Amino acid sequence: MRVVLITPQGPTSRTGNRVAARRWARILRRLGHRVQLAADYDGQPADLLVAIHAWRSAAAIERFRARYPDRLVIVQLSGTDIYEYLQSEYSTTRRAMALADRLVALNDRAWRVVPPHLRDRLRVIFQSAEPIAGGWRPSRRAVVISVIGHLRDVKDPLRAAWAAQMLRRASRVRVEQVGRAYTPAWAARARAEMANNRRYLWHGDVPAAAVRRLLARSHAMVISSSSEGGANVVSEAAVAGVPILASRIDGNVGLLGRDYPGYFPVGDTEALARLMQRIESEPTFVRHLQRALRRRAPLFKATREIAAWRRLLAEIAR
Repeated sequence: MRVVLITPQGPTSRTGNRVAARRWARILRRLGHRVQLAADYDGQPADLLVAIHAWRSAAAIERFRARYPDRLVIVQLSGTDIYEYLQSEYSTTRRAMALADRLVALNDRAWRVVPPHLRDRLRVIFQSAEPIAGGWRPSRRAVVISVIGHLRDVKDPLRAAWAAQMLRRASRVRVEQVGRAYTPAWAARARAEMANNRRYLWHGDVPAAAVRRLLARSHAMVISSSSEGGANVVSEAAVAGVPILASRIDGNVGLLGRDYPGYFPVGDTEALARLMQRIESEPTFVRHLQRALRRRAPLFKATREIAAWRRLLAEIAR
């Protein structure tokens, strides 16, 4: 098939949506399809439109449907689609979803907020990750807690930095963060935090190889978001065996499972500080987290993601 894969432009090429689009393009090409990546739909011939982000891609979806009413549309639901825009941008988001033959979610709890009459179109495809070359090699100089994600409100990006400030004076914890500040205000806040918090270092937007090096030397990774569609960094950490400390939200629970022992309530700095302290001082807790991750890691294999796309395309082709 001729496939147009739409992913709207973001402030950086390393947004989660752009990274997912490039990986999916590789998968679809591997399955024998011709794929064109685009930020919008401009009328090019195609048998299938795959749109990342229902709300941001809504106009592209409508133009494709108007030109090819009998051809296929798959819409991947982002975290902001299902946990924000279904409420604040209700009509636009729901119309884009209604025009799709299939909806793709990245965590297995997304069905809880998808409108009931659209749930039969919903399929879950977990994002895959490759093992880190050389494996997990936590730093010996400090207890490194990594935060991997862009600085914007929904990520609650400084929560780990604030939690580190609450640890005992003798703690060796150091929080290292990578990701682009989405606004000048967030950049200023991160710089101010570095100036006042000896345990916090922000590296800014860095290449993927640098992200993986940080993950490899981390004792744990924190994802503190107030909502997520299904962050690929969770897949990466799980496959690498890096303990994850995660806010208890559907987007994280839908990847790590209900009984994962590393959750903390959204915005609860003290609870996160207690978990960070346990990472530093309780080897049995670390092993407990790693055992839980090993049980989930098979969900994030590349072969599983490829097989899920093969099944989905065969299903809609029928």
